[in-house]
Amino acid sequence: MNPLYTLAVWCPDWPVVAASAEASLPPHVPAAVMGSGEVVACSAVARAEGVRRGMRRRAAQGQCPELAVFEYDEVRDARLFEPVAAAVEELAPGIEVVRPGLVVVAAQGPVGYFGSAESAAERVVDHIAVRAGVEAQVGLADGLFASTLAAHRGLVVPPGRTREFLAPLGVHELDQPAERREDRAALVDLLRRLGLRTLGAFAAVPERDVATRFGRAAVLAHRLAAGLEERPRSRRRPPPELSVTRELDPPIDRVDAAAFAAKGLAERLHAGLADRGLACTRLGIRATTENGEELHRLWRCAEPLTPQGIADRVRWQLDGWLTRAHLGAGPTAGIHLLRLDPEEVVDATALQLGLWPGAGQDQGEAAERAARAMVHVQGLLGPDAVLTPVLGGGRGPVERVRLVPWGDERTPAADAEQPWPGQLPGPSPATVFAEPEPVALLDSSGADVVVTGYAELVVRPHRIVHGGRARQVVAWSGPWPVDERWWDAETAMRGARLQVLGTAADGEELAFLLIRAGGKWAVEGVYD
Repeated sequence: MNPLYTLAVWCPDWPVVAASAEASLPPHVPAAVMGSGEVVACSAVARAEGVRRGMRRRAAQGQCPELAVFEYDEVRDARLFEPVAAAVEELAPGIEVVRPGLVVVAAQGPVGYFGSAESAAERVVDHIAVRAGVEAQVGLADGLFASTLAAHRGLVVPPGRTREFLAPLGVHELDQPAERREDRAALVDLLRRLGLRTLGAFAAVPERDVATRFGRAAVLAHRLAAGLEERPRSRRRPPPELSVTRELDPPIDRVDAAAFAAKGLAERLHAGLADRGLACTRLGIRATTENGEELHRLWRCAEPLTPQGIADRVRWQLDGWLTRAHLGAGPTAGIHLLRLDPEEVVDATALQLGLWPGAGQDQGEAAERAARAMVHVQGLLGPDAVLTPVLGGGRGPVERVRLVPWGDERTPAADAEQPWPGQLPGPSPATVFAEPEPVALLDSSGADVVVTGYAELVVRPHRIVHGGRARQVVAWSGPWPVDERWWDAETAMRGARLQVLGTAADGEELAFLLIRAGGKWAVEGVYD
């Protein structure tokens, strides 16, 4: 089934726009929003001065001494985005808020009403400017991902032409900074090093091979590169009894009361879904005021929602409605009835809560239970029967990991915070050999591929033979020089590392991490 033709409305640099609006900062003043000590968003004026996303505070202020700095605040971003969402909904009912700064809606309605995709995009942009006083860009394409990229460029992609639009774009588009997904950043880095630098090149790889080598997260990204949705559009329709409702007495008209109500209702909704083996991916938030006003907003979620994720979205939405009420533009009375509807659900296996505590998860009881089990195993088999990997500093994948018995202090073998020139970039190989295994890397004539003293290949690799199986080399990255412990003659090592992608006769592909030392090639690890 083809993705739904979608209209996306994107407000560039929204965290900066929201922070500047709240502080009444003039638009000509360069501004940036910081999160965890790094720039997560900056204004166009700041970028003109050399400020970039990912810079540390001191570096950003060094580039632009007059830079106005704000702290990242999701609540503020969501609250101030509500007028924009309301403005879009006035022209195109049924919008979905993806995140503050981005809303989408099925394009069929507005395109049919205004006569063409171009007319609909123009009317939406103008209406937002009048009603909310902010700049926005509109894009139309098949599916959420493609329409978002089209909005970044202000383009209208005709239905059925989405894959053609995506093909020449770089794979970095899979890692949207606003989503802050570390798994995507690692995947993009790996794809680049394997020579897959465009979405079209990545989409051309068979999905089965992507699943085998890279896992589920990469399969979802591969679907996006191919112009599809991350998941098929069809979903089971949630039964009405899964919705949760709460009467609020007294009615709430304050943000702190809204946060309290959101937490309890989110836990009830998540527990009800979990009992049926379900998880929510589209959340409907409905509120009724004392004066009978009906408020409704739909939030689309890339991943199944945790209890904290549900509570956050409810809190953001209530904060936005109540703030507009205080400004005379929202509901005229307090909210006395709150309802959450799981508009779209998937099997709960899509929400794999880890055994150990994770971000946004309260897993203290599970962690304690697991710890008791580990200690019991040690009592039966000895302390070394349960080992914990500790990631530390180092250049190669083997030397960075230290295994310590469960319960011992998890001290890395070397400090990871220290500079490690020549360190292998992530992600690390899925399989790492304790001792590198011999391998043959040959050129087209069958001769050994040699690396110069300047860490350059003398000839192009043509074939790799590992474990008695030959593969044709279709791509490689590197080499990177290795010059370790040069001050100690007994332990010094000089060589080069190389990443190689090989294809066997049956079409199976495998990526290797090779090292050249002592005039011989060896395999340090294999990427799955």
